[in-house]
Amino acid sequence: MSIPSVLVEDRGAVRLVTLNRPDKRNAIDIPVRLELAAAIEGAGEDDSVRAIVLTGAGPAFCSGGDITSMKRMSPERAMERTQLAQRVIRAIWNAGKPVLAAVEGSAYGAGVALAAACDRVVAADDARFATTFTNVGLAGDMGTFASLPARVGIARARQMLMMATPIDAATALTIGLVDALTEPGTALTSALADAERLAAGPTRAYGVIKSMLAAGAALGPFEVLELEAKHQSELFDSDDFAEGIAAFREKRKPQFGVAPT
Repeated sequence: MSIPSVLVEDRGAVRLVTLNRPDKRNAIDIPVRLELAAAIEGAGEDDSVRAIVLTGAGPAFCSGGDITSMKRMSPERAMERTQLAQRVIRAIWNAGKPVLAAVEGSAYGAGVALAAACDRVVAADDARFATTFTNVGLAGDMGTFASLPARVGIARARQMLMMATPIDAATALTIGLVDALTEPGTALTSALADAERLAAGPTRAYGVIKSMLAAGAALGPFEVLELEAKHQSELFDSDDFAEGIAAFREKRKPQFGVAPT
């Protein structure tokens, strides 16, 4: 019986998705791409799941693409392979709920792209990051050219991609690649705690926040105003809004995600 490359486990309303190739430092090959995309898509479509945490088994988060599975090929064949990787990022971005990354050890190449695509990145303070695509003559995929500049700015993204120099966790936090640091060995615990907090929040509103921030850069300011108004007016007619107002009036903590009786 083969060992799955991706493990899925529910922790209450949080779905934990774990890259499970510790002997390969969780390098991403074709089976991983398929299993990971399916796991995130499934979590995104499951209404009982209100937050998702991605992590890696063993000492590394993800060492990038599995170079042992790569060889020269035609652009047509390479496109098929690359689109499998892009499917993973589409699943993260399309999930109408928070997606968090818990990073221990190293996140290199596609590992950086995978983490950067998430809504929150929690890393051990001894973690290291490097966008190493150019080491094998590639430029980057898995949303690198959207997520990385959005987090660290175009100038820093350019240097990270061209120089491919590893940076430590403290630097990653300073430039915005990472959102929170924690003691080594506790990134997952910390990320799960954050995910539980988010899972107790208004999921529809989080989905709007994700989609608005993704679309905002491509829209003019007046288009943003119209789209904000559309989403906000729809949220006024949501169970979460009704619960939030009721909780405020009753001076209690809101219970989001609970159907009204």
